[in-house]
Amino acid sequence: MLRVHFTDVDLARTRLAPAPDPLFEITASLHRFQSRRGRWAYAGWYRTARERMREKELERAVRTVLLPLYPRAAYFPDFLTPVDAVNGLEAGVEAILATPAERIREEIGILDRTVGAPAWSRQLGEYTARKELAGVLRAYHETVVVPHREHVQARIEAERAARCRGLLDGGVEGMLAGLGPMLRWRPPVLEVAYPRQAEDRDLHLNGRGLTLVPSYFNWGEPVAYADPGLPPVLWYSLLHEPEARRPSADDPGRSLTNLLGRARAVALHAASGGATTGEIARAAGVSASAASRHATALRDAGLVTTVRNGPTVLHTLTPAGASVLRAAQRTAADQDTTTTPA
Repeated sequence: MLRVHFTDVDLARTRLAPAPDPLFEITASLHRFQSRRGRWAYAGWYRTARERMREKELERAVRTVLLPLYPRAAYFPDFLTPVDAVNGLEAGVEAILATPAERIREEIGILDRTVGAPAWSRQLGEYTARKELAGVLRAYHETVVVPHREHVQARIEAERAARCRGLLDGGVEGMLAGLGPMLRWRPPVLEVAYPRQAEDRDLHLNGRGLTLVPSYFNWGEPVAYADPGLPPVLWYSLLHEPEARRPSADDPGRSLTNLLGRARAVALHAASGGATTGEIARAAGVSASAASRHATALRDAGLVTTVRNGPTVLHTLTPAGASVLRAAQRTAADQDTTTTPA
């Protein structure tokens, strides 16, 4: 178990990352190739990821470079997931390139003592070798992660909406209390489930605050830096549910046809700010069961995504849903401006 100790200052400085961390999503997606745990939650992604890697001739680089460097184990080097990556892939890659050689050699040494490091990995202390690694990371991200990006972002937005509910209801402590079964808030300590083979440890924030980063590809235990001197970051898993049924190729319009009608239009609008099934029911003036059916139709059409928030579920727009709503709003605005008064 990891115990994260907060002060009042730390609570004030705790934040939720605005977007997926691309370098950590690379890491976690590589872990998915090394385990069958949770395979059902990534079925759609997994079916196409290997095919794309073959098409781009990336399989050998993944097998010989990335998988040995990112083992699904109690440890992998901290420098591979710099905190700067929360600002985007290029910011993270630049941080890897700027990592001091001494730190890299030290962390590769820890990896070697823990699970074994590839012989070539010590060369990463040299800038040229890190630049080659950066090229592989970019190619892997473009091939395996980017095609799934809209779905990942939609899930992250849904998680942020759920955590904002906790923040509004109970402040930062309310947000921490709703992070899921792997994290338990026992003021002033956040208890974090860790792999069984890892030793229990304590992380004292000491006024630095904590950056919480929801991860789509991480499965199971949250992840923190092994080095307590680094900026405190905690990557944690989304709560996955079986993927919604997608429209078949020979019936592409059925789900979209289901969207016609006032109740579903109201439901779509309500989801733009995040709405529970009960809130959709009240907004649309329908029963809870009817609201659930409307939300399901929107989800099947790929226009909303649903995440559990305690005993309720929260519906938020996907990028496609946001585009549909914006288009409808633009059309309404155009009609208003072109209507001639009687």
